[in-house]
Amino acid sequence: MDAQPTAPVPPPGCPAHNSGGRVPLYGSEFAADPQAYYTYMRHYGPTAPVELAPGVEATLVTDYATALQLLQDSGSFRKDARRWRDFNEGRISPDSPAIPLLSYRPNCMFADGAEHLRLRQAVTDSMARVDSLRLSHSVERISDFLISQFSERGSVDLVGSYARQLPLFVFNELFGCTADIGDRVFFGISGMFDGVNADKAIEVLFQAVGELVALKRRQPGDDVTSWLMQHQSKLNDEEMVHQLALLLGAGAEALVNLIGNTLHRLLTEDRYANEGGLIEEAMDDTLWENPPMANYAAHYPVSDMEFAGQKLAAGDLVLVSFAAANTGPALSAARKAGSNRAHLAWSAGPHACPSKEPARHIAVTAIESLFNRIPDVELSVPDDSLTWRPGSFSRGLVTLPARFTPVPPVNRQGRRTATEAPAPQAAATGRKAEQTGVWSKFLTWLTR
Repeated sequence: MDAQPTAPVPPPGCPAHNSGGRVPLYGSEFAADPQAYYTYMRHYGPTAPVELAPGVEATLVTDYATALQLLQDSGSFRKDARRWRDFNEGRISPDSPAIPLLSYRPNCMFADGAEHLRLRQAVTDSMARVDSLRLSHSVERISDFLISQFSERGSVDLVGSYARQLPLFVFNELFGCTADIGDRVFFGISGMFDGVNADKAIEVLFQAVGELVALKRRQPGDDVTSWLMQHQSKLNDEEMVHQLALLLGAGAEALVNLIGNTLHRLLTEDRYANEGGLIEEAMDDTLWENPPMANYAAHYPVSDMEFAGQKLAAGDLVLVSFAAANTGPALSAARKAGSNRAHLAWSAGPHACPSKEPARHIAVTAIESLFNRIPDVELSVPDDSLTWRPGSFSRGLVTLPARFTPVPPVNRQGRRTATEAPAPQAAATGRKAEQTGVWSKFLTWLTR
């Protein structure tokens, strides 16, 4: 007799075991094995009821074709978070951890229609002016500096000492930050995503970016900030601050996770090493199977509607699970037969990532530079002992401990190594407690 089909079982630790309610996308159990949750959610159909944080309810799209439909339908769905009904009606706690990434800001991510086109064009045109050769040289130089900080030790946390720092250094250079402003950008972005005193971190970030805008109004340069300011869209100071904060914050978080997750794949799966260290292939596989932004792209229905068999009310919060959509059963054959870059890790439609080519270039160059300097780097702990950061939106490791044969640190002028002198004090601004000094240290290292 044929076995009778059984109902799907919620993953261990999932409250759906008891309540049959919304699936939580937070906590250590979800972080440890999100794919088990996505597999369970597929029994709901193309969408599933989820909870992003305690009391924050949403509908999550888990199907690839349905996700594309949503992302490309700017008539039925809007991005302006001021439409979020639960928030407007006071059902969301103002101190919810979901608020910083979902609440409205006047940038292109939360804009619709003509306003979105104006802000988006300014961003895409400015990012298109980034020269790939200049970007490669910048990443290689920054990689040299970061590796010089740990190369003699023979061990390193590749997330904390490399993947988490490199994008911020690159962005500081691309956007023309001074030493003082760059140090506070470091502090702000790191604190915002680490969740430690996030309100203070956001305040510091926006204050630093505001000072950067004021500086470039007086002294424009050959950098993204100046190009954005000179664009025909004529962004005012408030618009400049919010576009820059978006590019710096969202870009850095995605790049940190892309570099870290790709390094994890390269260090834990032998086939890449056996086939000659295929970095680009490992990155494509990471973007398919372990994308840096797992669940995001918040949308709000314009009116009550039915979508993918689900009734939605105007202002409901609807998100896309890039991680679930990319790994759905229907895609396995199509992925093998078609393009390896048809994934949704960069989103799609009018709000797709405007900087995916520079981001990919930075990540590939960073990983190549690391392996060129330290070819025998390997994971120093069991893979199953690694911890993934909890949270509904992004996907990244807490640490990635590695070991290697120690190598001498390099310097730029052939006179002194990066570790022979202490970091200089950041410029006196009355905010020394908010400064890390790392960008100041790099700028000094370049002159040695």
